[in-house]
Amino acid sequence: MLIKKFLLSLAISGILTTSAVYANDDKGTNFGSPDAVDNQIAEDNKKSKPDFKTQLEKNNISMGLDYSAAFLGANDALPGSDDNAASGMIRFYGSWNPIGKDSNETGGLVWKVEHRHSYTDTSVKDFEFGVGGLGLITPPFSDEGARLTNLYWKQKLMNGKATVVAGFLDVTDFVDVFAMASPWTGFMNFAFSTGTTTIALPGDATLGVAGGVMLSDEYYLVGSFADMNSVSSKPLEGFDSFFRDNNYFKSVELGWTKSQGEIYVDNIHTTLWHADESEVQGSTKGYGINFSASRLIDGQWLPFVRAGYSQDAGTLMEKSISAGFGYYGLGSESNNLGVAMNWGQVKNNDDQYTTEVFYIMKPLGYLEVTADVQYIANPALNSLDNSTLIYGLRLRLAI
Repeated sequence: MLIKKFLLSLAISGILTTSAVYANDDKGTNFGSPDAVDNQIAEDNKKSKPDFKTQLEKNNISMGLDYSAAFLGANDALPGSDDNAASGMIRFYGSWNPIGKDSNETGGLVWKVEHRHSYTDTSVKDFEFGVGGLGLITPPFSDEGARLTNLYWKQKLMNGKATVVAGFLDVTDFVDVFAMASPWTGFMNFAFSTGTTTIALPGDATLGVAGGVMLSDEYYLVGSFADMNSVSSKPLEGFDSFFRDNNYFKSVELGWTKSQGEIYVDNIHTTLWHADESEVQGSTKGYGINFSASRLIDGQWLPFVRAGYSQDAGTLMEKSISAGFGYYGLGSESNNLGVAMNWGQVKNNDDQYTTEVFYIMKPLGYLEVTADVQYIANPALNSLDNSTLIYGLRLRLAI
């Protein structure tokens, strides 16, 4: 059955998006997360770059293909819930830049398509609810099947100091970006990802526009406007919902960075957002503010503090604070450690505390293995136990 699902996912993979990881390339800042397409490809090429990729790049085409799987278990689960979960996904992503070759003002098409599937009745995404916690674990590891994540035009301007994207977007690629937020290579619990569970986000493949610009050598501005009623499995319906429903997600972010090339690690930013009601996402009309600060020390230590507050948006948490650190190159140049704690407050003023430790290893250029442990104290949905322990394993094969 597992082999059948894997072959099926290979057969029907499709389109998505991405940006830059920890450093700026020679063509300007991408104002995107580590998962943004161009950033993911650049990071993978550092570890392993087949000859065919080099040939494609001569024609201004960059592509990537990966398969990921995540496995979770818990010391206990709520009655009627599973105490283990396993999910996987295959992704095909890339970009074609026919405009501005060999310049800092390239323009082109970015895509990413996926097939997300679960090997167990409960997907990894929903596993935390079953053990009494209020939250998500690696949200992309669901059972949504074939889907579009991104298909948009990306244009760099002002000699690489500005970037504009328009089309089907994934807002987590540019809203409240954090270097260790990737569900594929960073923390697995969403409490340490985009918005620290306090932003009412639209779904992937949301029709919209976003842009970022360096206001000076150190200050930057990022903004977005996107459809709140997007459905990634039916992306073309986004045109109808965007112009008919008029329910939108809006954000603006002002940030400081040590330099343009270090925008993902030496970073302080504040994000303001507003979201209209969305039956698709199960959220109500509301707004909020988020803050994030991180600093790379000696090229290895990355301490960070992140916080969020939402009002009337129906988010998982109304208030949330996360703090921790990453350590790059522990045991091997390509092995990384992450440690963090989160406090979150729900509507009834219950406090939930989440601690996560992960260690990612890269034994081969194309293989990543992550061991993960999470401890949830005072789980908001569990009146029987005052804590729960979750342990996990994540694998990623990339070409």
